[in-house]
Amino acid sequence: MSFNTEILQKASNEARGLAIDAVIAAEKTGHLGLPLGSAEVGASLFGHALRFNPTNSRWLNRDRFVLSAGHGSTFLYGWLHLSGYDLSLDDLAKFRHLHSKTPGHPEFRETDGVEATTGPLGQGIGNAVGMAMSGKMAEAHFNTADHTIFDYKVVCLAGDGCLQEGVAQEACSFAGHNALDNLILIYDSNDVTLDAQADVSQSENVTQKFEAYGFEVSTVDGHDITAFLGAYEKAKSSTAGKPQLIIARTEIGRGIPEVAGTSAAHGEGGAAFAESARAGLGLPEGSFYVSDEVRSYFAEMAEKRTAENTEWDSLYAEWKSANEEKAQLLEDGYARKLPSVDELFASIPEAGDKAMATRVSGGKVLDVLAKKLSLIISGSADLHGSTKNYLSDAGGDFSKENRLGRNIRFGIREHAMGAIVNGFSYEGLFMASGATFFTFSDYMRPSVRLSALAKLPSLWYWTHDSVGVGVDGPTHQPVETMSSLRNIPGLDMIKPADAEEAAGAIVAAFERTDGPTGLSLSRQNLPDLTEIPVKTRREGVLKGGYIARKETSALSGIILSCGSELSMALEAANELGEGVRVISMPCFERFERQSSEYRESVLPADCRKRLAVEAGVSDSWYRYVGLDGKVVGIDRFGLSAPGDIVLKELGVTVEAVVAVARDLAF
Repeated sequence: MSFNTEILQKASNEARGLAIDAVIAAEKTGHLGLPLGSAEVGASLFGHALRFNPTNSRWLNRDRFVLSAGHGSTFLYGWLHLSGYDLSLDDLAKFRHLHSKTPGHPEFRETDGVEATTGPLGQGIGNAVGMAMSGKMAEAHFNTADHTIFDYKVVCLAGDGCLQEGVAQEACSFAGHNALDNLILIYDSNDVTLDAQADVSQSENVTQKFEAYGFEVSTVDGHDITAFLGAYEKAKSSTAGKPQLIIARTEIGRGIPEVAGTSAAHGEGGAAFAESARAGLGLPEGSFYVSDEVRSYFAEMAEKRTAENTEWDSLYAEWKSANEEKAQLLEDGYARKLPSVDELFASIPEAGDKAMATRVSGGKVLDVLAKKLSLIISGSADLHGSTKNYLSDAGGDFSKENRLGRNIRFGIREHAMGAIVNGFSYEGLFMASGATFFTFSDYMRPSVRLSALAKLPSLWYWTHDSVGVGVDGPTHQPVETMSSLRNIPGLDMIKPADAEEAAGAIVAAFERTDGPTGLSLSRQNLPDLTEIPVKTRREGVLKGGYIARKETSALSGIILSCGSELSMALEAANELGEGVRVISMPCFERFERQSSEYRESVLPADCRKRLAVEAGVSDSWYRYVGLDGKVVGIDRFGLSAPGDIVLKELGVTVEAVVAVARDLAF
């Protein structure tokens, strides 16, 4: 382990200067505490220990670095710049400026070298666990006795705030249980949170807690580069078969004596002392200074890293030549190259005239596709028996003994499940999904929101989606959930009405590459809508909405519905007469992406007599029924009784639909 302590220390201080200058350029907004306090950690990692290639930022066998404490974004931006990524000094000077490459918190796809969108504390830890799981799966699926093409580490830097969040504790418990020994978590331990000293809100023994989780733990002075690199190399080469925690003891805001070591250093409090801080750090007058010595050092490191990537490329070429089928699978996986929609639909048997819950039919479709697409993985928050998404013939359960298993038992850890699934999606090789009851999507909502923000193709598989759940009562009846999730930009929410629409929903989810999809699936059996052709139902879901019943005389009114209530709408239309059109609207978001001509053909603007039916809160439907229309919905919490009785008691019945339609003069 050979490194130049003097130049790394010099780089540490210059990185501190870059962080200070970026915050000043952002009108003194931003967070200086972590970038200054962890500067030696950054120098150790980016200046020596991490394996990456700044000219090929998606090198498959690079070490992944995740800044879970995303408020310290200038830490990451500074080190990416010094390392040679596509991030200039001018970009650093535009920190927090409109449309810059350096937003207030790191954003995936927006900045070269950023592996995950972070900022909500603890999320990055869960993402790192997902990336580490993906790495272990990749090793098991693609390494051979002759060629090791995957052996990367996932390194995550987190602070007290991250570790206090429940999502982090769930994720760390899961990582320890599954012995993810390619995960290195670095705890920036500075005894300070935003409001106060950390001992105001925490007093546990972190070492003992993480050892109980199953981690191997070391503690080191985070400002001693030699000591830190020694701890890192020990963690990297450990044969204990455990994830690693390095507790790096640091001083928050080091370099600005007026605030260092206090909560005032967390944010921009030290910016007022920028001039004296630069002088104290040995930096010349002016801003955004990088010495020739540091530039030269990192340029040499970039050359070495490029050479290492080139050497790996040769190894990969040998492996590919000897393993053509594996290589094709790997490359198609990262390219998200799938068979055509027609091929996928052809592989899914038709359900036939059989009543079935969409959680069951959806699970059958997922299982069929998983046999065809061997990079599909499926997990559940201790609910496989209820969510019905367990994959047969898929290697069993992922575990420390079985890295080939494509079923993940997340335990009762919905929020970590969300963050971990997103970690798989950031990594990009496997097509990951996570399942729980629809009402418990609230436990994982921050992860769902981030999947949409980062445009990740994560699949959220939610079941027990309405008051039709019945006797479990209002705690398990998600009346408001569908409407609230429809408000997340970029999230496709699909609520299929029967088995064929469920087939369309799952194909739609895997077909989509620019964002997440949430499925809202029923617990109760739903009739197979045989009056609508199978092709119409499946392909109609891909378009988000379609005509389920075409009027046979002059159009007199339109009923819109989705999911379990579509059959109710069809039955009501039959009673109302020939002039009534029924529209199945399983996915608002997909429908809105269709051409204006298609949307007009389905939902003509000149027909103002519109009625929507859904066993949930009514607000989201008014975009389609307008102020002249009405909604048969449930704008209150549910009841504990059999599902059909609850629906009747709350007024979601065929009779109610007919009565409201007639009131609208259909």
